[in-house]
Amino acid sequence: MAARLPSWAWVSGLTVGATVAVVALAVQAEHGPHPTAASVQPSTSVSAGTHGSAKPKPPAGPPALPADSGDGRRIVYSLAAKRLWLVDATGKEIRTFEVWPGTVTLPPGRYSISKRTQSITGSDGVPIEHVMYVAMVDGVNVAFSNALDGASPPPAEGKKLGGIRMRKQDGAALWAFGDQGTNVTVVK
Repeated sequence: MAARLPSWAWVSGLTVGATVAVVALAVQAEHGPHPTAASVQPSTSVSAGTHGSAKPKPPAGPPALPADSGDGRRIVYSLAAKRLWLVDATGKEIRTFEVWPGTVTLPPGRYSISKRTQSITGSDGVPIEHVMYVAMVDGVNVAFSNALDGASPPPAEGKKLGGIRMRKQDGAALWAFGDQGTNVTVVK
């Protein structure tokens, strides 16, 4: 006759087995695809009078390149959208990104990059790089740049600041794209 195992041995064995199974599933899950917020589609409801299913709207992307923003290779800056577009010679948008304007607004119109400076301290005291001067408005230089540390704090109240700041990687892309003389179109 076989000896019986005590109940504590059975419980311990089952606990170890369950733990091994959970760890194995966790390792598999870690190596599988991970959902992101952008891939989650909101549920759609169907009204009582419809018999089909409603198609979800595709997620909204960045705004399109503004119409009447010029021709050829250029930088387009939308005041309302607070966004830049880098446009190649064929008129194709190659990159777009958000910007954070200073307190001095660059009026709509056509400009060009008049000067480039690798790095300086901005008039707000923030170390900046990839500085590309566009115009002077009310005695203030208006220029694209990014903070060296990548931050974009809001402009200081009561100061006339012409910096149009962007993220560090966007500043590097703009610097690589825009030479002195590159056209800049500013739209509302």
